[in-house]
Amino acid sequence: MNVENQGLSSWLRILRPDEGLDSASTDNMTITLLGSYDGLEFIWHHLKKLGTMGFNPSPNTTPFESLIVLQGRLRVANGHEVQYAEPGDIVTMYPTKDDVCIVAMADSEFIYLSSKPIFDVYKRGVERFHRLAREIAEKDGYTASHCERIRKYSVLIGCELGLSARELLSLSCGALFHDIGKIQIPDEILRKPGRLTPEEFDIMKMHTIYGRDMMSSPSNPFLHVGSAVAEQHHERYDGSGYPYGLRGKEIYLPAAIVAVVDSYDAMTTERPYQSRKSKQEALQEIESLKGKLYDPRVVDAFLRVVSINNLDGM
Repeated sequence: MNVENQGLSSWLRILRPDEGLDSASTDNMTITLLGSYDGLEFIWHHLKKLGTMGFNPSPNTTPFESLIVLQGRLRVANGHEVQYAEPGDIVTMYPTKDDVCIVAMADSEFIYLSSKPIFDVYKRGVERFHRLAREIAEKDGYTASHCERIRKYSVLIGCELGLSARELLSLSCGALFHDIGKIQIPDEILRKPGRLTPEEFDIMKMHTIYGRDMMSSPSNPFLHVGSAVAEQHHERYDGSGYPYGLRGKEIYLPAAIVAVVDSYDAMTTERPYQSRKSKQEALQEIESLKGKLYDPRVVDAFLRVVSINNLDGM
């Protein structure tokens, strides 16, 4: 430590956030275990803007959980109820009776207290997230950066539409890993510089099913919540999408959100087989397809979000 221990007893320590007992991180979050005693844990969090975290009811225990906000602004959704927490505010959950989704509306720091040991499980989940993101990046660098942009755009739209905490958790997780199934697509198809043949496209379409299966796997319990998004994000409002040809409100709303922002991001990104559209051209195309390919509720929310946020700067 950088603090001199002059005059302090051996049982008294002064820790900085980067000097904890253990830590783990992803591109959006860093967690550090500051202290643990008799089941009680103190965990420091740094959550970047539009990063999310969730809490779920425990079927077997009723731990006391609390957040002490140090910096930034947190949007706290409990079911369909939404409140905001700012520095100095304390959020308590005892017992947690419904899903809770926290979204950082600015870069935020807070202390999380739990009356049951959670850090080891939490750390394994964070590290698994990081490994999967790295696997996607190694398979296809465009997919990796694309997925993070989609997650941020989607979370903004989900907040605008007032999704429940459960839906927001599904949206954030599903948006980030919506293309995870592409890990199983052959490189010669995934990285083909030109347009795909009909046979190759049929293979590419399977990434939705592969993604659902990977996220639903018992080996990825923390991804289960987002599996329907991976499965349905290429469905279209008029029934022309895949893999099932769902239409209208048959499509899971978080997946319908990803469908819009996925298309927008693809339109405004330079690809080997497609010239990049300007932001205005892409917005006009999205709006022209409202009620055809895209859910009108989502398009309207997307346009409102774009009007007040600089998506290019995310």
